[in-house]
Amino acid sequence: MKTLKISFVFLMLITNLYTMNAQKISALNSTTEFADVPGRKIAYRSIGQGMPIILVNRFRGTLDTWDPLFLDQLAENYRVITFDYSGIGYSTGTLPTDLKEVAQDVKDLADFLKIKKTIIMGWSYGGLVTQVATLLFDDLITQTVLLGTGPPGERVVPLGQAFLDAALKPVNDFDDEIVLFFEPSSEASKIEAKASHDRIAKRIDVSKIPSTMDVFQLYFQGSAGLAEDKDDFKGKLKTTKTPILIICGDNDISFAVENWYPLTQQLPTAQLIVFPQTGHAPHHQHVNLVVNYIHAFLENSK
Repeated sequence: MKTLKISFVFLMLITNLYTMNAQKISALNSTTEFADVPGRKIAYRSIGQGMPIILVNRFRGTLDTWDPLFLDQLAENYRVITFDYSGIGYSTGTLPTDLKEVAQDVKDLADFLKIKKTIIMGWSYGGLVTQVATLLFDDLITQTVLLGTGPPGERVVPLGQAFLDAALKPVNDFDDEIVLFFEPSSEASKIEAKASHDRIAKRIDVSKIPSTMDVFQLYFQGSAGLAEDKDDFKGKLKTTKTPILIICGDNDISFAVENWYPLTQQLPTAQLIVFPQTGHAPHHQHVNLVVNYIHAFLENSK
């Protein structure tokens, strides 16, 4: 009996230590791992437990450029997986110029991790990739979240010149970040910009961020292909059964929310949320509220 009690206590200690270690894994200390997939290695990080969410990144984004508070709050309810595109950041290979091939990174990573079903979430350029992946891999993807992005096809409102002036610099400073991702005319937005910048700065390797026009052009060619939309992805969005949540700022100079308005009555599974006095990164400015909206959507659209 005494031996049984000792064994039980030992088991509880081991369990508690394991739980404590699991709880310590966060966006700031998670391990960068590599998925060996055909022709390249995809760098990824994983935190949290539960239904997986694969996050698909913005133009010039890397594993380091997501706000860690946003990732950690998502990870309270889900397994959050971030990755770098082929040829970007910590990954090897070359970024394809066809978004169907870029979307293959999502499928290959899911296969490597033996994920049969996943939520997918894309920001900006990553939102374009996410829409393509959603329509190509509907047996894999259960729900879709789109952040600061637009639909396939020609834009109603083009890219703002202020975005191009800042986004194409080899290195961006904090002032550029305010213009690119927040609302410069709002003091509240600028305060949140500084808080998000400081959180991201705790774990960032600037040398991994794409900085040359040669790489920028790979992104642009992919976006241009979806604007031309020879595969009619816009038409396919109108018939998809996958639940879609779209979250935008009201002053996004990269992907203006107005680009969604012609489609709002034609997308049977899509919901649109617009934040006031908010730019291209609503999930970095309104972390708590965006995470709550995402969680409510995912829980109620299963």
